[in-house]
Amino acid sequence: MNPRTLLTIPALVVASCLGIGCHADTDTPPSSIGDVVMADASKEDRLSDSGYDLTPPTPEEKEKLVAKLTPEQFRITQKAGTEPAFCGTLLDNKKEGIYVCQVCGLPLFDSADKFTSGTGWPSFTKTFDPRHVVGKVDRSHGMVRTEILCGRCGSHLGHVFEDGPAPTGLRFCLNSESLRFIEKGEELPPESRPVESEEAFFAGGCFWGVEYAFSELPGVLSVTSGYQNGETEDPDYRSVCSGTTGHAESVRVRFDPDRIDYETLVRFFFRIHDPTTMNRQGPDVGTQYRSGIYTVGSEQLDTARKVVADLSARDAFGKREIVTEIEPAQPFTVAEEYHQDYVARTGRACHPGIGEAVEEYKRKLSTTGTAG
Repeated sequence: MNPRTLLTIPALVVASCLGIGCHADTDTPPSSIGDVVMADASKEDRLSDSGYDLTPPTPEEKEKLVAKLTPEQFRITQKAGTEPAFCGTLLDNKKEGIYVCQVCGLPLFDSADKFTSGTGWPSFTKTFDPRHVVGKVDRSHGMVRTEILCGRCGSHLGHVFEDGPAPTGLRFCLNSESLRFIEKGEELPPESRPVESEEAFFAGGCFWGVEYAFSELPGVLSVTSGYQNGETEDPDYRSVCSGTTGHAESVRVRFDPDRIDYETLVRFFFRIHDPTTMNRQGPDVGTQYRSGIYTVGSEQLDTARKVVADLSARDAFGKREIVTEIEPAQPFTVAEEYHQDYVARTGRACHPGIGEAVEEYKRKLSTTGTAG
């Protein structure tokens, strides 16, 4: 849960919640609540930042998952019920490991973030991943609270309050019956494992257009805008735009190598931007708009260099020299939330010709599996 998305909870509500705890009785199943921000199953961008598939289960899949629950687990996770204070089986659990959704197995919390709140329910200061737990407004019991649900299947978990310890100041209040504990060293079941994928990093001007273009390709699981290969730690948009940090606006592409290979991604990258203009893409000028490929491992490095050599030999850009820098990937810093999915959310396009490039590569991938 990103703290910036939480409601401000008045001190009176925080105090009263100590007596009511996680309770929120309603007959509406969480999976059908309209104001919960769930992953969109129709989009390829369905991975969390930690690499877990957030595609919601189909109604048929959800029915099978729910059928395995005990009556008490069903009441809590599907009917937003609560368990009595100080009675949960995981309240005093002090073993190392992770807490996953009782219904779908998505990792939700880490034992390192568990603390004794004295409220009678398992409590955590933060989530395993910001997208693994989502929130909705709960106006039951004459107060305004933030109910928390599984970011994949929508099952009810509990509530989050602003009376927790540092560093987050948050208290995620959970029902034990909504969680399943997997001890450290124990083999994770398939539903609790991250997706097997590879990463690639590209900088080609404003990251809005580059992110959108890659997100449209079959086999690309997620694309994230960020800052990379600079000289300072923890860059933000303002500092990067000043030109003093040395960072490029880049994107992290997570892809399924069985569906699309790295060389195809590199060739597509050269199709959607102009690699011959130094520190510039169209009207955007500055080192942050430079063309760059930041490689992971020697194989990616060799592939990127091979593609550039091939394009240069074929005069793919006329007599203009390709100035794309090819360097090992340095730490990637995720950009501010308002930069993510910008083109899809606003309809504001950049990088002319992206639509044609995407359709061209979709056709090639559908017939050959590669676009070389």
